Amino acid sequence: MTTYIVRRLLLAIPVLLGVSFLVFASVRFVPGDPAMAIAGELATPELVAQVRQEMGLDRPLLVQYAIYLERVLQGDLGRSVRSGLPVAEEIANRLPKTAQLAVLSLLFASAIGIPLGVLSATRANTWVDSLSMMLALIGVSMPIFWLGLMLMIFFSVLLPRWLGLSEPVLPPTGTGTWQHLVMPVMALAATSMAIQARMTRACMLEVLRMDYVRTARAKGVAERWVIYRHALRNALIPIVTIIGLQFGTLLGGAVLTETVFAWPGLGRLLVDAIGYRDYPVVQGTVLVVTLGFVLVNLAVDVLYAYLDPRIRYH
Repeated sequence: MTTYIVRRLLLAIPVLLGVSFLVFASVRFVPGDPAMAIAGELATPELVAQVRQEMGLDRPLLVQYAIYLERVLQGDLGRSVRSGLPVAEEIANRLPKTAQLAVLSLLFASAIGIPLGVLSATRANTWVDSLSMMLALIGVSMPIFWLGLMLMIFFSVLLPRWLGLSEPVLPPTGTGTWQHLVMPVMALAATSMAIQARMTRACMLEVLRMDYVRTARAKGVAERWVIYRHALRNALIPIVTIIGLQFGTLLGGAVLTETVFAWPGLGRLLVDAIGYRDYPVVQGTVLVVTLGFVLVNLAVDVLYAYLDPRIRYH
């Protein structure tokens, strides 16, 4: 197992290099002069030339990337063009907020999506199954930003008016209390919840037809034990794979969620950095998110061996 983990970590190095180069090159191919955007529209040609030289934008692209890569290997992600702070410091300040939002959304989605899928599979072709899958279809179809706005209208405008309250039931923006988390978590978790419900239903329907499930029932094992101990555990491997992939999706969806709810996380930092053409922040943020996605997928692979003892890594 240790050898497998080390090998996977080594294979992650080319992935990080590839992503870092693609982002590094992409932000420099955006139309317009980045030096002019940083210096300001009223800047003199001399000032623009000075900014271009200080940022190394007057050098060939590969030379710029080699210098950037050398700094990254030393733990230096550069300094923000807008704030002047180290990029690592800005990311460290924002990362806990995004991680909190993504983890809570994933837990909320799993706590509802998996039981909903199990219920739908055990009540297949009934009104319960149809209602569950209809809710899952609605969840998959709703864009995050639209759902976020609808939640804000309901909890901050309509519901207080119906209850005769002078303040919103849930704060529409900001951070600080658990109430601020409710709407962002619900908006971010909706799509993941629906996908998990549909995947759980499909996997459970397949497992429930297996011989060992019929044998367990024939032996008189309680139905609850048959469903959750025998069937669900064997159906969890593809579900866990989806959950691992959904974590990356949640990090991407956090960009929209944090923008709608003014949540001070990595997503909002990235959007602001793109608007200001803050290259170091864009590159550092994407690199950190990619690293998180790689580590989560590694954790999912390791979890397979726990869920199915037959799986061994060599």
